[in-house]
Amino acid sequence: MNDDRRARVLQAIVEDYVSTNEPVGSKALVEKHRLGVSSATIRNDMAALEQDGLIAQPHTSAGRIPTDKGYRHFVDRIDEIKPLSAAEKRAVARVLSHPVDVDDILDRTVRLLSQLTHQVALVQYPRVTTADVRHIELVDLAPTRVLVVLITSGGQVEQRLADVGREVSAAEIADVRDLLLAALAGTPVAQVPEAVEGLRPRPEEADLATAVGTVLADLSRTFRTERLVMAGTANLARAGTELGASIGPLLEAFEEQVVLLRLLSGMTAEGPDVAVSIGSENAYDGFATTSLVATNYLADGIESRMAVLGPTRMDYPTTMAALRSVARYVSAILND
Repeated sequence: MNDDRRARVLQAIVEDYVSTNEPVGSKALVEKHRLGVSSATIRNDMAALEQDGLIAQPHTSAGRIPTDKGYRHFVDRIDEIKPLSAAEKRAVARVLSHPVDVDDILDRTVRLLSQLTHQVALVQYPRVTTADVRHIELVDLAPTRVLVVLITSGGQVEQRLADVGREVSAAEIADVRDLLLAALAGTPVAQVPEAVEGLRPRPEEADLATAVGTVLADLSRTFRTERLVMAGTANLARAGTELGASIGPLLEAFEEQVVLLRLLSGMTAEGPDVAVSIGSENAYDGFATTSLVATNYLADGIESRMAVLGPTRMDYPTTMAALRSVARYVSAILND
């Protein structure tokens, strides 16, 4: 028994199947890959791999395709994740340069990951339980309405309209903004609802301060809600036949996000490591034909997740390299 050669045979089957989406036969392996043995030996190796549950024959007289167990064996034996090419690295740096805010950088990130991997990209918003209020701005948009903008120390920005119910002057808006900044600047986001209850505005500005304070409390709760930004869901159409009946539950999960967040939280990827969950390893039946590749990025010193989701027939080395590289760029930007 030659385990090393059989590992190379499995690797060749995975790579060819990912590339062609066609079952791989022994003749094709001999012709394309320099394995140094005869077709008969390759057939024996394939029979052993099939017996071990690493490959399967989809129908009679067909070649073989990897199973979930085979993909796992392949991924676990990736000794070194191939780096992105120089051109890909330049593209990453260009796309992610000069971001406006966290929303902007995360939107660019998911679009970039989707383009690099041709799969669905997911990025979890940074956890801000330890973030502080950096700035509050009030903008007079209409006689009775004020735009409330909350910015955290992690660079996240949320905004919402506050309806005061009466006309407010620029002087009143400036007074209330100064009051809020004095009371809330440097306050942990999680403590904003309690802090606004302790405001003591002038009586004539109490209604404005209450309306704005209510909005700020709501915005702070939005920051604490776990959520994802996604791109590339149209790529699922390319893999429709591979995903089969799973595509419906997948689309529902994209809308709800709760299942995706649970899947991500259940994956262990410490520091810059990349975690891979393949097919039946996923805890939810709707994801049994998909793989989820995830890693961590840092925002204000706190780890959050970014991931790529696609069919199990995925280019794992390229996907893992793209995730690791993009996560490093995003972490550097958000912690600069």
